[in-house]
Amino acid sequence: MTRDPLADIPDDAPILVTGAAGFIGYFLALRLLEAGKTVVGLDNLNPYYDVQLKTDRLAQLRERPRFAFHQADIADRDALRAVFDAHEPPFVVNLAAQAGVRHSIDNPHAYAESNLTGFLNVLEECRRTQVRHLVYASSSSVYGGNVKAPFSVRDSVDHPVSLYAATKKANELMAHAYADLYGLPATGLRFFTVYGPWGRPDMAYFKFAKAIFEGRPIQIYNNGEMERDFTYVDDIVEGVARLIPHIARPNPDFDRMNPDPGSSWAPHRVYNIGNRRKERLMDMVRILEEAAGREAIKQFLPMQPGDVRSTWADVTELEREVGFLPDTPLEVGLRRFVDWYRARYAV
Repeated sequence: MTRDPLADIPDDAPILVTGAAGFIGYFLALRLLEAGKTVVGLDNLNPYYDVQLKTDRLAQLRERPRFAFHQADIADRDALRAVFDAHEPPFVVNLAAQAGVRHSIDNPHAYAESNLTGFLNVLEECRRTQVRHLVYASSSSVYGGNVKAPFSVRDSVDHPVSLYAATKKANELMAHAYADLYGLPATGLRFFTVYGPWGRPDMAYFKFAKAIFEGRPIQIYNNGEMERDFTYVDDIVEGVARLIPHIARPNPDFDRMNPDPGSSWAPHRVYNIGNRRKERLMDMVRILEEAAGREAIKQFLPMQPGDVRSTWADVTELEREVGFLPDTPLEVGLRRFVDWYRARYAV
């Protein structure tokens, strides 16, 4: 039997998961709880999307005896400090953030509050309480205008095309500064287009499925000429779980004359977590149509501000460090999502 990579974490050592009622946070909390770990969940349950979806995820976590929950916002310094003082977590996974590329164009201040001020608060609490390892969500959006593919953590990420991407790049810089200044081990994870059951209703696959079942048009940007590295949520969560006990360490061979963006003299690392392949957006639409048993009404539109045409992850470092390669086929993952959607919404 394969040894669980979480086995080295004592079962009574609390793991703080911020954004625990969110899509990835919910599945990560489940993964940790099923491994017998103690999980402290934190979420502000904001109305960016359907709050009922969040409370229903949360209800399933509350059934677990090793789960404790705090409704709080990471942007609230006092509330966050109270959670750290109450539980003294040695491991922290920060998944709380304001997500969404297009939403950042219309509501920029929400991103500054959550992704910058909130993340700073998390860093400060981790520093103050001497957390053993901070793992935090970054995003494939940091690759911005890059066209060299697949995207590697060794590539420069200095040209964001959305404020959301800029805040995620800022998170990586902030975490590196704390790693250097205070020796806080921190690992940033660049997620690539996460999908699956219990997903976010603002994501394209979710909106497309809803529109298909309701007989409404789906809006397809860049006239369908889009590619995404769609990554099933279970693969994302397994990558995160393996990296929690894999504490970031300095690279003793780091060359400051030829700095490697994917490494550091400080205890800070970044990894891509993606499915290692780019899929055509129209293939995603076709799979949804087949799973739903209905043809989509398609409305083709030009590229939207802040969007990118193609994403594709190089996960060489993830495989080398923790021996994991995401591999769920898009067709398998989307059919699981459609089955869940039918059951939840009684289609």
